[in-house]
Order: sequence, then C-alpha cells, then structure tokens
Amino acid sequence: MKVLVDADACPVKDIVIDVTARKSLPVVLVSSLSHYSSKDLPAHVESIYVEAGPDAADFRIVKLAESEDIVVTQDYGLASLLLPKGCTVLHHKGFTYTSDNIGYLLETRYMGAMIRKGGGRTKGPKPLSKEDRKAFSELFLQKIEQLAME
Repeated sequence: MKVLVDADACPVKDIVIDVTARKSLPVVLVSSLSHYSSKDLPAHVESIYVEAGPDAADFRIVKLAESEDIVVTQDYGLASLLLPKGCTVLHHKGFTYTSDNIGYLLETRYMGAMIRKGGGRTKGPKPLSKEDRKAFSELFLQKIEQLAME
C-alpha cells in the first residue's frame, strides 16, 4: 500500500506526510512542473513532477495507482478513473469517493460548468476549515488502519 497525492493544490499534504511517517507508509506527491519545490521532504516521500499540460498529473496518478493504494484528490474526474481500479480515494474535506456518490459529484461539476459557459456564475469551494482538516485526518487514519487489516 502507498499513498498518492494529487499535490498541485492539496491543502492536506502535511497531514498525509505526518500520518504516513508514523505508519511507515510510502507517499508519492504528483505535481506539475509549475508547482516545483526544492523543499526537503522526509525519506518516505517521493515527488514526481509532470509537464504542466492539462490532466498530466491525473494521468500519471492513474498509471501509478494500484488497488491497495490510497489516493488524495479533490478532482472528481480523477476519482472516477481510480474507483474501478479498486483504490481508496479521499477528498481533503474528509469524505470518501464511492461508486454511490461519484455520479452525483460529476453531474454537479458538469452543471456548474454549463452555467459558467452560459455566462452565469457559481460559488467556488469554501475555504478549508479546522473541522475539515480534522475530518480528513480522522478518515485518513481510519482508511489506513482498515486497509492494513485486509
């Protein structure tokens, strides 16, 4: 089991790195070159940089992901590609993508895009709260422990 992170705009990378260090799990941060960082990372964390093209990071994550892996992303489209592979896919707001909720999430994303395409406006996501960070942290730890027992 490893943890893959869609790292370009992931606000919970610190939680992932801290929890996985305690659990001795490898982490792969996948980012576009436009988000390059020379920051030192712990030994259990690998950074992979991809070209800045559309969905390049997503395609690399899909290629790297295996059924026992946990993936952290806010991208509904990427989540929809990972679920059939048997990955556990988590959103940073503290919920798990499932075959039961992915259709609704993709539909709401599509509807928002159509409203914006027609000149309308939609609200953006709310800022990540302390409660969101706590919910993610608890869910992340729960999923790690659950997968370790399987």
